[in-house]
Amino acid sequence: MNVVAPAAPLIELTDVRRRYGGGDQPEVEVLRGVSLSIHAGEFVAIVGASGSGKSTLMNLLGCLDRPTSGRYRFNGEDVAGFDADQLAWLRREAFGFVFQGYHLIAAESARENVEVPAIYAGLSRQDRAERATALLARLGLADKLENRPSQLSGGQQQRVSIARALMNGGRIILADEPTGALDTKSGTEVMALLNELADAGHTIVLITHDREVAAQARRVIEIRDGQIVADSGRREAGGQAQPAAVPSVHAAAGEGGVRRALWAELAEAARSAWRGMRMNRARTGLTLLGIVIGVASVIVMMGVGEGAKQRVVDQMGAMGTTIMYLGGAHVGSGGPPGEITDGDLEAIAALPEIGYVMPVIGDPTPVRQGNVERQVYVFAASEDMPAVHHWKVAQGRYYTEAEDRDLAALVVLGHKAHQQFFPDTPNPLGRILLIGNAPFEVVGVMAERGADSGAQNYDDMVFIPYQAGRARVYRVQTQPDYTVISAASVEQVQAAEKAMHALLLARHGREDFRIGNAAAKLQAEAQTRNTMTMMLGLIAAVSLVVGGIGVMNVMLMTVRERTREIGIRIATGARQRDILRQFLTEAVLVTLVGGLAGLAIGLAVGAVLIASGVPVIFSLTAMGGAFACSVATGLVFGYMPARRAAGLDPVVALASE
Repeated sequence: MNVVAPAAPLIELTDVRRRYGGGDQPEVEVLRGVSLSIHAGEFVAIVGASGSGKSTLMNLLGCLDRPTSGRYRFNGEDVAGFDADQLAWLRREAFGFVFQGYHLIAAESARENVEVPAIYAGLSRQDRAERATALLARLGLADKLENRPSQLSGGQQQRVSIARALMNGGRIILADEPTGALDTKSGTEVMALLNELADAGHTIVLITHDREVAAQARRVIEIRDGQIVADSGRREAGGQAQPAAVPSVHAAAGEGGVRRALWAELAEAARSAWRGMRMNRARTGLTLLGIVIGVASVIVMMGVGEGAKQRVVDQMGAMGTTIMYLGGAHVGSGGPPGEITDGDLEAIAALPEIGYVMPVIGDPTPVRQGNVERQVYVFAASEDMPAVHHWKVAQGRYYTEAEDRDLAALVVLGHKAHQQFFPDTPNPLGRILLIGNAPFEVVGVMAERGADSGAQNYDDMVFIPYQAGRARVYRVQTQPDYTVISAASVEQVQAAEKAMHALLLARHGREDFRIGNAAAKLQAEAQTRNTMTMMLGLIAAVSLVVGGIGVMNVMLMTVRERTREIGIRIATGARQRDILRQFLTEAVLVTLVGGLAGLAIGLAVGAVLIASGVPVIFSLTAMGGAFACSVATGLVFGYMPARRAAGLDPVVALASE
């Protein structure tokens, strides 16, 4: 005679305990050594008074919580060894939750609520809509598909909750007081549905305090003070279908887990985010306002600054009788300005009419020595600067070509810069200045020169090697701000300009450069450009900070308002990265809309300025940078709220109001 071995339990708990608190909080033990086995296809009722631990037990069974000690084996596998994604897979593919409070997402329709588990299972939008519609029709809600929870009765909401539990198959239904908030008729209908599901082979675990409700199950387990005190044992119903099979978690993971297209996930997150933005129009509008103003201001000011810079290059004359200034320019047909490359400068230096070729980068930069910090014009140029400008070194020396080539971190002080940073040190040689974030050693002090025509005072400047400046201070610079060209002699200035013009035209194929050749020093325009640059930096910083704070504030409020929704999504199978991606997408969508609006407004304001005679040159780089900054603001300032949402405890989230 052959003896058939009994099937292994689907769910098996061994001496499971769950404690809360500890540390500076009082420790409470809710479950005290629970051992329990549930086989596939069983209809089990766990009955107990309020506070007996039955809801905590359900949370452990549904992998919303973990035991403090003991062992939980699911389908023969130890749940303690499952990572967060595998637990999410179990909640998504094996379990279906039915709660006393329904736990439906208020902003979604009945059909959309039912679809939620399928979103995280990777089902296409059409397939999940068809399945959700069929489930709701099967439960008598065919005419309520687009109704929101507030438009449904308690019994109808509970049926929506059951449909959601069945969306991904619902092999195991965990029902926590499913009739507790219903009238007698609705409660009877819900119990009839659960019995039908049990007859169809679903495993049902019913949590209730009502013994009459529990008696309708085929096995009743009583729990009291965190311990099982009675178990009626297994009892099969006649005509029950074959229990629904539950695949192995590790096998599913080995098959690739959840296979979803990233664009589909982002589209779903964007849809949810857009709905949230529309439901909170006033708050969203105020958040967008800061981003719109910031982006538009950056675009306009960059355009004005570029126009001023172009005017400076056009008008800048020599700081001596042989000096010219060279820079890139926009061509008449539009497009980006030309670039003066290192190869161009080498070719110019080889012309017999040219004496010196000195590329320059210069901008106001924070300079600090000890407790003294000032915004100083940092002049990065080659070792030829004293010779080009006929300027002597009063103390120490100027840096050499070899030091420039080796990126030496050396600095030469202007006369007033010496007094400002080292007022009590007659000889500052060997001392250190922090320029931006880089330390530079003082090797010299320039003689007093003064300002020309009320413009930038050269004595306030500090001078650093060109290559070190590019590597250590002006890292984003791909070409010099301008290049100082000195003719070999006063008599050759005009010839040098013509030769340089012909050479660059031949190399570039178009006149995308400008050569300034004026005797006067137009430092007033240069000072305007520097002031404008400082203003642009301030506007960009303010726009990022204001916009970022606004986004963070809105997202933190959103997470707080939607804590229960987050718990629902986790309970229906969302992984932490799904929640993180959803809220990051919402933050980026806000800044994306704000960035686009800012671009449009900035272009409109710039057009008005151009019509008014203000020199404005729109820069595609500036517009792209401003827009990218707005999107980056969403990512940076939205990450903390999104991470907070992803890290919520599902049990706590579901219990929130």
